[in-house]
Amino acid sequence: MRVIFMGTPDYANTILEGLIADEKVEVVAVYTQPDKPVGRKKVLTPPPVKVTALENEIPLYQPIKLREDTVVEALRKISCDYIVVAAYGQILPKAILDHAPCINLHASILPQYRGASPIQQTLLSGDSKSGVTAMLMEEGLDAGDILTIDTVNVPEDMMLEELFYKLTETAKELTLKVLHNFNSYSPIQQNESEATHCKKITKADGEVSFDDASNIYNRYRAFTPWPGIFLSSGLKLKSLALESNKGEYTPGEILSIDKESIVIGCKKGSLRIFTLQPASKKEMSSTAYVNGKRLNIADTLF
Repeated sequence: MRVIFMGTPDYANTILEGLIADEKVEVVAVYTQPDKPVGRKKVLTPPPVKVTALENEIPLYQPIKLREDTVVEALRKISCDYIVVAAYGQILPKAILDHAPCINLHASILPQYRGASPIQQTLLSGDSKSGVTAMLMEEGLDAGDILTIDTVNVPEDMMLEELFYKLTETAKELTLKVLHNFNSYSPIQQNESEATHCKKITKADGEVSFDDASNIYNRYRAFTPWPGIFLSSGLKLKSLALESNKGEYTPGEILSIDKESIVIGCKKGSLRIFTLQPASKKEMSSTAYVNGKRLNIADTLF
């Protein structure tokens, strides 16, 4: 079968690699976002999908705007059986949706967490289960009919990178399963009354205050390694665990200090912090930090 693939980040790249490795699939074209400047030095960097396409000598397209007439016309001249889309980053116009069945692999149990950050949102919400939805695309955002969903369990201590890997591998396997058995599925319309949305994560989302320990811990799980979590002072909380989701304390109060960690109270619950990083300084143990600041039990970490 002939497949046009559209995607950009590592999640999409793993799916693309699975398609390329399948003997029954011919990836006839790859669409991805333009190269972007990365890091402090703003080095122009290609998306992972581009690198894989070039390595496998697959025709590559990086339109700035997919909706431009010339871009749409060029794509429609490419004969294909399916268009597979995974975290591409642009909305597909109707003319492309009509060219071939467009299958999107979204990393949530739709209609929950439509939008740009479903994996992070799963952790922010403290969900015990997540999944990948294979859906037929329409003009709305992640609103098409569902073909099938594969679910995964999310332990309470699972971090973003581990969940990302688990969902990415699930998406790779699900993509091939759907393509090989496409005609056996009966698409199911999403229940709009159950739909929720999640936005693109920004650096500002990492700022926390010591209000709710469970909430801070989930933000730590969702925002490590980027954007991380930090106080308004710029102090980064680099490594921590949920000590308790019970109890009421003065926000930021130091409850205990030992050789490897400190326990900090919140309005609700408490956190055990192992390492910190002051603004413009190197990461250090929390114990070394409070000793250097001459902070003791009952003082506040501000």
